[in-house]
Amino acid sequence: MLPVVVVHGGAGTVPRERTEQSCAGVKEAARAGYDILQKGGSAIDAVTEAVTLMENNPTYNAGRGSVLNVKGEVEMDALVMDGKTLASGAVSAVRKVANPIQLARLVMEKTKHLCLTAEGASKFARDMGVPEVTEESLITDYAKMRWKKNLEPEANPVESQMGKMGTVGAVAVDKEGNIACATSTGGMINKMEGRVGDTPCVGCGGYADNKIGAVSSTGHGEAIMKVILCRLILFHMEQGKSPQEASDLALAYMKERVEGLGGVVVVDPKGTWAARFSSLQMAWAAVQQDQLHYGLYHGEDFIESVQEQTQ
Repeated sequence: MLPVVVVHGGAGTVPRERTEQSCAGVKEAARAGYDILQKGGSAIDAVTEAVTLMENNPTYNAGRGSVLNVKGEVEMDALVMDGKTLASGAVSAVRKVANPIQLARLVMEKTKHLCLTAEGASKFARDMGVPEVTEESLITDYAKMRWKKNLEPEANPVESQMGKMGTVGAVAVDKEGNIACATSTGGMINKMEGRVGDTPCVGCGGYADNKIGAVSSTGHGEAIMKVILCRLILFHMEQGKSPQEASDLALAYMKERVEGLGGVVVVDPKGTWAARFSSLQMAWAAVQQDQLHYGLYHGEDFIESVQEQTQ
């Protein structure tokens, strides 16, 4: 059953004109992560690469394509976690970095801290030689349009956010049985300057533990933080629930308790995986035993051969 990688491109409602791009992007990311695993690479390498590809894809609300805060600026959050040691690294409210997930990994590997934020994260990026990019290179016309629309007096940014999400994430188990997760986002549309969501918070935006499994989440950040969604799912798995059962229980609890919608990708140490969501849609893809599974709506599981697709 090993190795396996599962990725998501955000829970919510994907606009019809963007569904094809959203599905294509998660499939590409899953294939890339699986290719690393097949060659003996680590789970942490696989999830970092998968999320990097999605950060570079303007379809998603992460990296290039991030939504804008109330001032029309990009502030991004990211988290990576290694299930072998529980080492983790995160950045929040970071600017002018093309790939926040790679910066989060540097925090994990090069500092004694878990999370760096705002200007401190930017200074660390410069110290590490991470190239600074222009803010304009991260802003798409689509993000500008949504920002302007949500400045209107009658706009409801929370409802708009739930309608069109694009946080990205990945979980993986490598051939050695080591587990990892990674999550990256541009956050909530028209958010207050300095707002930090669930993504960089351990246990909320992601969690990985070789003894239990790994989860990466997407959805309404404040709701996810209130129930500590990723760790809640792993708690249910510790009690003997499967990844799918645990995910459904936790998502139902979040909806009932705090009226929050979201989605997750989950994997356990044996390679059993799940992609579950309470929102209308979530683009996801998984690769295991040279088979690529993917879907967008509830109940979908299309299957393709990875070998055929990469020829």
